[in-house]
Order: sequence, then C-alpha cells, then structure tokens
Amino acid sequence: MKALQCVELAGPEKLIFTEVDDPKLGSGQVLIEIKAASVNFPDVLMIQGLYQNQPPMPFIPGAECSGVIAEIGEGVNSCNIGDHVFVMAGTGCFAEKLVIDATSVSLIPKTMDFPIAAALPMTYGTSLYALKQRANLQPEETLLVLGAAGGVGLSAVELGKAMGAKVIAAASSDEKIKICLEHGADEAFVYPSGNLDRDQQKDLSNKIKELTGGLGVNVVYDPVGGSFSEPAIRALAWEGRFLVIGFAAGEIPKPPLNLALLKNCQIIGVFWGAWTLMFPAEYQHNLQELFDLHADGRINPEISDRFSLEESAAAIAHLKDRKAKGKVIIDV
Repeated sequence: MKALQCVELAGPEKLIFTEVDDPKLGSGQVLIEIKAASVNFPDVLMIQGLYQNQPPMPFIPGAECSGVIAEIGEGVNSCNIGDHVFVMAGTGCFAEKLVIDATSVSLIPKTMDFPIAAALPMTYGTSLYALKQRANLQPEETLLVLGAAGGVGLSAVELGKAMGAKVIAAASSDEKIKICLEHGADEAFVYPSGNLDRDQQKDLSNKIKELTGGLGVNVVYDPVGGSFSEPAIRALAWEGRFLVIGFAAGEIPKPPLNLALLKNCQIIGVFWGAWTLMFPAEYQHNLQELFDLHADGRINPEISDRFSLEESAAAIAHLKDRKAKGKVIIDV
C-alpha cells in the first residue's frame, strides 16, 4: 500500500511517500480502507520528536481518520464489513489501509461524509471535554478562545456558542477573525503574530478586559501558549478557569502563580487523549453528543484545505506554517 513514512526525526520535508507492506490483520482487529484523514498539531510535533508519546521509528504519521471496514479478525462482533467508522489511532492514518483493535473503532452516521468524520472527533472532542468536563462552562459565561481560527480554536468557538456562552475570538489576522465571526463568535479581535513583548502583553490583557466591561472572562481556552498565556490569565474574572490545551507558539509558558491566588482562579490541564482511554464510556457519550450537534446544524467543521495522500507532507507543512484556517484534510 502507499503511505507517508517518517524515517528520521525532522521537518515535513524529510518525510517520504512510498510503498510499504499491507498491515496484517490479527485476532480482535479490523482492517480499514481509509477514505479521509485529518492533520493535527501532534502530527507536526511527532515527526520532529517533540511529542510526549513518540512511536518507534520508522512510523506512518496521522492520528485520526475515517473509512470503511474491509475485513474483520477473529472474535470481532462489535462491527461489520462495510461499516463507516472513525478511528483515533495515534499513528498510521496517512496511508491507504490501517489495522487496529476493534475496540478503538467508532461507528459514524451513514449521513456524515468521510472528510467531516475525519475532521470532527479530535478537535471537537478536545474542545467538548475541555469546556464541559474540565471548565464546566455555563450559559451566559464569557469564553475567550486564543488561536481561534485553527482547528481546535474554531471547534471551541462553535461549542461555546452551543453551550450558551458569550464567545470572544482572538486570532492573528483579519481574514482569520472573519472566519471566527462566521462560526458564531460574538466578538473578535486581532493580536500580533510572533512573540509578544511586555507592552503587547499588556495591550492584550487590556483588550480582553475592555470587551468584558472590565470584568474579565470566565474561561480562557488556550491552544497557543508562549507569551500569550500570561496576559490571558491576567484578564480572567474572579474564579475564572484557564484551560491548557497546547503550545502552538512553540514555548511552554511559565506564568507567575500568584495570579492564581489573586484571582482565585484555576489553571486546568486538558489531556483529552489520555481521558478517552481511561474513560471510554464517557468518551463515547461525548462523541455521540458531537454527532447530534452536527446533525442539528449547531457545529460544522471548517475544512480550509484538502490534499491528496501523495501530498501528505505538504499538508503537515501547511499546518506547521500556520497557514490553515480550520481543519486540513487528506483525501485517500
């Protein structure tokens, strides 16, 4: 089969598109013919050796995909040949075929197309878990989303609105802000790209406070990190919640912890992947909630760019260079 392979830890330019052996089906497993895969920031980190869970070399990147079950192994009775499914595999999805344990497969509605199915679960799954289980976001509260035009950012904007919150979106260009407003943000503003100096950090805090009448925001959703985190924490309301989603800026922030004391606020980690493994029943419940929200038209993933399987390395580079607005999809 054809696949993208990581043979050395480096940037996307070192990935190779090649022919590899078909995966072998074992007991309790299913063989999936992949139809679509999505590119996520962990893919960017993993090929460089920067992710917290590194697979052995060489490996096929790609954490999530959708497709059709082509074969089932001995002992599998939870799904059937021909089922449309979504898979959170961690690796292996930028290929024509994937073998995985049947317990890792989730059925998707037949009315949902494969690109949407590939775009929905990781980003929207992360955001629903973050806003619902971790932050306990309530109707009428104010939610600030940093990096709001990216895949996880836009999912947080849409889910925040679906949960009844007032949503403020922040992103690095007018074009990105326009997309955030189209997806339901109540307010939106542009912040500088790159590392913020102290004056720019103060300006960011002041802008957030200005948009909330000086009250601050109840919840911050931060997939950016770096120099953006501290000013966002400073703009929290009393007993606010700061969600640590990721570090797309490339630097892990070190905010002064006296801010948590002074604001009586919570700094909350969000490790969605680990949670899905530890609490699979709750994960499936959240996944069904996402499918229902999509069926009702209340969430709709923004697919900004589509690449062929042969162009998978370029798709990863596109996300790495922050050119994406919404989700990047690989059509297989």
